[in-house]
Amino acid sequence: MKKIRWGIVSTAKIAREWLIPALHASQHAEVVAVASRDLAKAEAFAEKAGIPKAYGSYEALLADPNVDAIYNPLPNDQHVPVSMQAIKAGKHVLCEKPLGMDAANIQPLLELAAANPQLVVMEAFMYRFHPQWVKVREIIESGDLGQINAVEADFTYFNRDENNVRNKPGIGGGGLLDIGCYCISAARFIFGREPKRVTGMLDIDPQFGVDRHATGLLDFGPGMATFYCSTQSDSSQWVKISGEKGSLIVENPFYRRDMPSRLLLRNGDTDKEIVVGHYNHYVQQVDAFCAAINESLPAPTPLSDALGNIKVIDAVFKAAEKGAWVNV
Repeated sequence: MKKIRWGIVSTAKIAREWLIPALHASQHAEVVAVASRDLAKAEAFAEKAGIPKAYGSYEALLADPNVDAIYNPLPNDQHVPVSMQAIKAGKHVLCEKPLGMDAANIQPLLELAAANPQLVVMEAFMYRFHPQWVKVREIIESGDLGQINAVEADFTYFNRDENNVRNKPGIGGGGLLDIGCYCISAARFIFGREPKRVTGMLDIDPQFGVDRHATGLLDFGPGMATFYCSTQSDSSQWVKISGEKGSLIVENPFYRRDMPSRLLLRNGDTDKEIVVGHYNHYVQQVDAFCAAINESLPAPTPLSDALGNIKVIDAVFKAAEKGAWVNV
């Protein structure tokens, strides 16, 4: 399998700390270029990250014939326009989540991707590629939990940096788009279907104007999911699945560093610890994405999943505004 040549659109922290190291670690990828609107910044970033080329504009990187695929970790309001530019330039696209600001925002991107089926375009929900989630699916399908009645998800961190994009309104800031999307995605994955209706509440930071706390209730009929996400709480993450016959806790469902993943399964009075092992789900994601390109396969996670997730997020925002249940 040939190595896919990657260009990084922006010098974002997530690219520096997570995706670029994963690309370097993958046997199927190499990082050949990085772009910033500030050439000096791109050059400094490239030198530190071991990237051979630096560009002072996204357009220049997209015009590079030696770039096969791009990673787009820009602020949420730039996911759609820059990803569409990349598709028009003939590049495969791995775009950070959420794919866009709302369902209407991502529609042109979905249409352009559908018109270019030779290109792999995918939303970067890296957690889906961790083997622990394969194991979760196996446990659910084994019947050990019985019918799934409830899913509880929690994802929080503390960030009051006024210059951080997550604290800026108008460009897709706030906790629901940044981390609530993981909780919703996990619930949809576990139930294997879309919720019928949702309700939710948001607490808006008076200084930043973005949601700092968000909670939601999703009706999967049968089955319910609840979530809490926060950008101003102590860092935590977990998912609990409750069924008729048992329960399962995913201790670190979304990200982790150099630690084995552990699932806690309870059936009646029996507790079982399942250790999945050490895996870098960013590398797993990169490998799956590169394989899809090399083998002319569809994106490992289809864009229909991205659309399903953003529709639920839209409904939570609407429900919080109306103070009522909203159909998805």
